[in-house]
Amino acid sequence: MKSTILLSGLAIALATAVCSGASAPAKSAAKPSDKIVGDYVEVRTASVFAGACHYNGEVVTTGRDAIMAWNFTSGTWQGVDLAGVRAMAAVTSDESLGNEHAARKVELIVDSGATDAQANAVASFLREKAADRLGTIVTTRRAPVTFEQKDHTYTVKSDGFASMSVTPMPDAACCKQPNLVWYTPLTPLDHRKVGFTQNAAYTAGTLGDPWQRAGENSAFYGEFAF
Repeated sequence: MKSTILLSGLAIALATAVCSGASAPAKSAAKPSDKIVGDYVEVRTASVFAGACHYNGEVVTTGRDAIMAWNFTSGTWQGVDLAGVRAMAAVTSDESLGNEHAARKVELIVDSGATDAQANAVASFLREKAADRLGTIVTTRRAPVTFEQKDHTYTVKSDGFASMSVTPMPDAACCKQPNLVWYTPLTPLDHRKVGFTQNAAYTAGTLGDPWQRAGENSAFYGEFAF
């Protein structure tokens, strides 16, 4: 009898709420994520996937330079929205970049389509989040940067500065033979992959001598997230 009375009371209360126009409490809107995410590609002047003899031969003779590019797809830094910003950088060192303690100098190019606030935010972000791998940014300037990524094939360039074309390795060989992967990307990546460098060149010559590489497994690519 008591259960019947309780159910009846509940039904009356629900009916009253509906008739009076009362509504359920509104769900709070989701807060936009400040997580900084984007696409990344990097080319070294040394093979990053090779046999031990090949690696040992290069580690003392080359591998002191690299170019890389970021395509920011979402996220904010110091209150500035970075979505859509593209940037490239060149890195040089007096030693192999495989030496984590080697001093490194960096020239940074931020796409001229970005605002001044975005360009400053990108430089600040890289100094704080990637300086331990990337090195010291000694020069920052603005210039057009194109970044195309389709099916993990990357085509990136900034005229008068650098360019690179990178494709995936056949059958993801780097994942099947991880013991042949040398070095670590200069930007931390989720599920990093080794890429085949069709061609890459640093043409600015402001940090050091211009260089060009082609036809080798000297690239890393993937998604970065901070």
